Amino acid sequence: MLAVVCPGQGSQTPGMLSPWLELPGTADLLDSFSAAAGTDLAQHGTTSDADTIRDTAVAQPLIVSSSLLALRAILDGRPTTDVVDVTAGHSVGELSAAAVAGALDDAGAVGLVSHRARAMAEAAAAAPSGMSAVVGGDPDEVLASIEAAGLFPANVNGGGQVVAAGDLERLAALAADPPTRARVIPLQVAGAFHTPFMESARVAFEQVATGWLATDPRLPLLSDADGASYDVLAPGSHGHGTATEVLARLVAQVTAPVRWDLCQATLAERGVTGILELAPGGVLTGLAKRALKGVESVAVKSPDDVEAARDLIARHSVASGAEASA
Repeated sequence: MLAVVCPGQGSQTPGMLSPWLELPGTADLLDSFSAAAGTDLAQHGTTSDADTIRDTAVAQPLIVSSSLLALRAILDGRPTTDVVDVTAGHSVGELSAAAVAGALDDAGAVGLVSHRARAMAEAAAAAPSGMSAVVGGDPDEVLASIEAAGLFPANVNGGGQVVAAGDLERLAALAADPPTRARVIPLQVAGAFHTPFMESARVAFEQVATGWLATDPRLPLLSDADGASYDVLAPGSHGHGTATEVLARLVAQVTAPVRWDLCQATLAERGVTGILELAPGGVLTGLAKRALKGVESVAVKSPDDVEAARDLIARHSVASGAEASA
């Protein structure tokens, strides 16, 4: 069984779209994403420096665009329903996953995330804040230390990683006095996402998202809130949940913790044997190697990884009729 997962903010790097633009048709697709986002994603993905693409308003549409460009290159015209058995995305990656599941079209996902990004950038500018990964240590002690420091557990990622978020001085204090056997690593993001610091962004995003064009998911899509799939969340619906519920959860996600640990637990419960992480890949497959031992994974970072991704699909996708390997 194949899971396609989509990375979140902080995974972007300068020039990451340059190799993708060498593929036929990719430049036209990226142009449509730029039009939807209202910004030049080709420039940001090829020549903009690290500080420029760290800007939330740039980073989020850039990451979603990168994931969807990679997806279309890998599938080469095949519909996702013929290939993907389940999908999920970390934080902003959940909008990419919504496109994988067919709840949003590709340009629609990029357009919607651009509104999210601008709202979150404005909220971050209004009250300086940040995020730091806390790696290692006893999970209960880590959560207690984050709370004692006056911070929020914005991402509970599993595999020995929790992301603390909040006031910059409090993050510095946590780094100076970390939990036992834990390291505190500042992340390249501009604000305390998935915490009450983003309430103004949630309100602004809700005004846009509520009326956004969306359709019911066409394959299993997991929610960052609790790892549950939308077919479980909306049992009265046909198939895989409703567009209304997807949009509502995307809005709530702006101030709610990302429970990637629970998403990984659901993947294990569903019997996933292969994980394909779309570009700019690496972080989620790294977490999976610790939390989902024995599950084969491929992280797509450039077009050089496309053939490995297709091979993973051929051997693990139940939707495509492949025999899932143990």
